[in-house]
Amino acid sequence: MSGAVTTREFVIDDYDDAIALWSGLEGIEICEGDSREEMTEYLRRNPGLSRVAEADGKIVGVALCGHDGRRGWIYHLAVAPTHRRRKVGQHLLDACVNGLRASGLKRAIILVAGDNPAGHEFWLRNGWEDIGGAIAMTREL
Repeated sequence: MSGAVTTREFVIDDYDDAIALWSGLEGIEICEGDSREEMTEYLRRNPGLSRVAEADGKIVGVALCGHDGRRGWIYHLAVAPTHRRRKVGQHLLDACVNGLRASGLKRAIILVAGDNPAGHEFWLRNGWEDIGGAIAMTREL
């Protein structure tokens, strides 16, 4: 844990480490859209936007980031417990926001699990707002 933390683009070779990190944390839900095949396609459609943080050769943080041309989306921003409170999440978030701005976007959206109060607080501290009157919905296609 002594090494400096650096961030870089998330590439598909990071997939197994990212899934391992996400799976070990509360507040992150892994679903069928997180398969290796889906992730490969997501990264292809959104080149350079998703990020990982590394320390001592190990992934200690991950953020998926992309857009649909209208709104940016940040998914699964997570930091290993051993590296929290060291600005790792902040660096990942800043890189994602900067990438979305460079893509010409003016607004981004995130979904925070209802049982993740620490995550909710992180986003509020960083200037994000609850969408009043909105209800998240989904449907299988």
